[in-house]
Amino acid sequence: MPLSQLTVHRHDQGKQALITLSGEIDLESAPLVRESLERCLRDGIRTIDVDLTPVTFCDCSGLNAFLHAAQQTTVVGGTLRLHRPPTTLARILDLAGCGFLLLGLSFGHLSPPLVDAPAPPRSASPLRSVPLAPVLSGDAR
Repeated sequence: MPLSQLTVHRHDQGKQALITLSGEIDLESAPLVRESLERCLRDGIRTIDVDLTPVTFCDCSGLNAFLHAAQQTTVVGGTLRLHRPPTTLARILDLAGCGFLLLGLSFGHLSPPLVDAPAPPRSASPLRSVPLAPVLSGDAR
C-alpha cells in the first residue's frame, strides 16, 4: 500500500495563520497535521484557519488531530476553525456531533440529524433545540 501524500502550506499574518492542507489525512499523515498546528501555537499564532478544500480524504485520525489542536488552541486563548471539509470529514463530524467545535457553528445551529426524528414539542426548553435521534435502530433484542 503506498504512503499517503499530504502537503501543508502556512501563511501567517500577525497572530493569525491560514493552513492549507492538500491530499489525504489518515493514520500516516495525521501526525504531520498535529505537528503543523502545534508549531503555530509555539510560534505565537492564536487564530488558526485550516482550509481543507484540496483535501481528498480525511478519516477519524485526522479528526482526532483537529480536536487535539482545537483543545490546545483553546487552552492558550485562541481559536481553530476548519473551512470546507471534504465529504468524509463532514460525515464524521456529523456522526460524532462535534462540528460545532471545529466549524465555528454555535451548538444550537448544528446540521439536522442524519436519522429522521420527530420534532420536539414547541414548549421544549431552548436548550434542547437539537432534535433527538434514536440511539438504536433495527431489530434490537
